[in-house]
Parts: sequence; C-alpha cells; structure tokens
Amino acid sequence: MLRHALALTCLIGLTTPSGAEPSAEFKIGFLATMSGQGGVTGPKTRDGLQMAIDLNGGKLGGLPTRVIIEDDQEKPEIARQAAEKFLLSDKVDVVIAAGFSNMLLAIAPMVTRANTILISANGGPSQLAGKDCSPWYFNTSWQTDTYAEAAGAYLQQQGVKTVYMLAPNYAAGRDVMTGFRRTYKGEIVGAKLTPMAQLDYSAELAELRAARPGALFAFYPGGLAIQFIKQFAQSGLADTIPLTTAHTLDSTALQAIGPAAIGQVYTSFWGAELDNPANKKFVTAWKAKYGVEPSEFSTQAYEAGLLLDGAIRELGGDISNKEKFRQAVEHANFDSVRGHFRFANDHYPIQNHYLIRVVKGETGQAELKLGEVVLHDYANSYTAECPLK
Repeated sequence: MLRHALALTCLIGLTTPSGAEPSAEFKIGFLATMSGQGGVTGPKTRDGLQMAIDLNGGKLGGLPTRVIIEDDQEKPEIARQAAEKFLLSDKVDVVIAAGFSNMLLAIAPMVTRANTILISANGGPSQLAGKDCSPWYFNTSWQTDTYAEAAGAYLQQQGVKTVYMLAPNYAAGRDVMTGFRRTYKGEIVGAKLTPMAQLDYSAELAELRAARPGALFAFYPGGLAIQFIKQFAQSGLADTIPLTTAHTLDSTALQAIGPAAIGQVYTSFWGAELDNPANKKFVTAWKAKYGVEPSEFSTQAYEAGLLLDGAIRELGGDISNKEKFRQAVEHANFDSVRGHFRFANDHYPIQNHYLIRVVKGETGQAELKLGEVVLHDYANSYTAECPLK
C-alpha cells in the first residue's frame, strides 16, 4: 500500500507543459480481463478499439496510435500495477479500461489524480457517476444501473406482478439490483447475490422453482452468462418463467449458448440493426473481418476510439496541453453508431435503451432482433450527486 501511495504522490504532479511539442505518437494503455473465466469480453473490447484505429489508417485524430495491452486477470492488485506501469513507465496519453467494475474502481483514483484521461469502455459503477465523479473520467458504455432500470421498466409495462432477482456479489451486481428496483414497482419475491466464482446454480434454480415468480431478472457477465443461461434452460424453468437479463446476453454469449437462449429478452443501448450510416459502416467492417456480428462490448470500445479521434482532430493533433485535451474529449464530435452521442454532466452517455429479443432465425439458430425503445434519451440516476456541471 505504501508503494502505491508514493507512486500516486508522484503521479499527481505528472503533467505535460502546455508549450510542449505536439506528440508524434498517441499512446493508449488498454486494461481488460483477457484471461480466465471473466476473459470472454476482454478480447472483444480490444478488437473493437483496434477496429476504430484500423478504419482510420492506424491513426486516431491523425496521430499514429499504439495500444499497450495489459490483462488485469480480474484481480484489483494486478489492475493497479498495470495502471501504475501505464503512467510511470509507458507514459500513455489515455487509459482505457474495459474490465469489470471492481477493476475500474481499483485504478480510477490513481489515473484521474494524475490528470490523465480514463475512459471506461465497459464497467459503469455508480460511485464514478455520483459523488466520486471526476473531470478526467469518461464512459462510452453505460452506467450499470441503467440496463436494469430499462429491464424493470419493461417488466412493469408488461404488467408482471412478481419477480425473482439473481446477480453476482460485486459492485456491478449490487448496482444492477438497485437499478431494477428503481423502475419495477411489483413484488420482489426473492433476490440473491451469488459468489463471483460460482459456476453451479442448481441451488438458486431450485429456490426459483419454489418461488414461482412471474419473471426472473438476472445479471451474469462474461463466462458466468454462458454457465447460468445454459443451466436455466436445462432446468426446464425457461418454459414457465420468462427470463429478462441485463449485461448478460449479446452476440458473444449467444455463440456459446446457442438455441437455449431463444425466447429470452434483454435490454441494451445498441443493436446491430440500428439504422444509421455510422453503425452500418461498423457492422459491415466487423462482419468482413470476423464473419459474425459485433457485440456490445466491441461497440463500446470502438466508440471510445471514435471519441478520441474526434477530440484529437479538434485540437489539430496537438494534445500536449492535458486540460485542453480533456475538454476536447468532453465535447468531441463524431458519428456515433448509436445515432447520437452526448455526455451527461458526470461523463456517462445519455442514450436510448432498447429491448432485444432472442429469436429463432431462418436456419434455426438463435439470432438477436432489435425491438422497441424502452427508455428514451436516458441519463443515469446519479447525475445530481456529481458536482461537475
């Protein structure tokens, strides 16, 4: 702890003089969970960022761009060591974090107090949206509660009277349950937070069967999603208890889960069918390279790249003044795959949330179908707690 405290003291004073020469290279420190049970989404976010760079000729904002990748291994101490390396040794211009919320919370104080831009391309903890917001922190994905708020609003609109909730016991899991309760006004007949390392849900499914709710709301990220949804389908409960999820299903998980997911619904800020030029360009490029549709995780990191590209272009490639660069990121103009993009005062996106249905395609395989807008032009519920204006 002492070593980290001393490093942080040094980092706080790390600023680039406003009169320095424009950078010849733009360096990004990219931190995500790339291995282990949680390493399903990390490579997708890495590839999404790289797609933004590739489509701009290997540059962002006209600057040759290098991405330095570190695996946080889903361990906060490893995440802090990686962030320290980015700032002290690699001297990156920006840190992009695309792991779990607890990894983001582990590094945020160190990075933002060093007056270095930190962009989350995945996790969206409530702490960084509310009282602990920072002018140096930005998010190109979502605030964690908002997916759950959209799911709660959807089930409320459907007239569902009773719901059972399941989520893993960490920062995002607790945020999700809080968000769902904010918009769903029916009866919660059961709510359980399961250990992050748990892979067998037979006990929870037995409790769910006994509770007999009108619907199940669940959040399980990454590899946990694959395990949970397969077991839910195998239990036979999918035939009697509708499942609505948040941060769980997407094209990545669907490839591993397959037909077991058909009939389920989830909420999301994005779908591959969104009809705008920027999204069509992204989806077409992704399919051409990988042969499948992009995932939400890829999209979030792709937008982080576009955000930076817009900010650097606004400054004519001169990012030597950190404060001017930060302000340019805050107001960056770019063509978003969402159709529009703007930040709330806490630097989280204001965006639509859609219902996504898992349907049987013409080949009999599970496919994603973009549905209606559940929450329109929606900011998160913590903006009033953030002192930024």
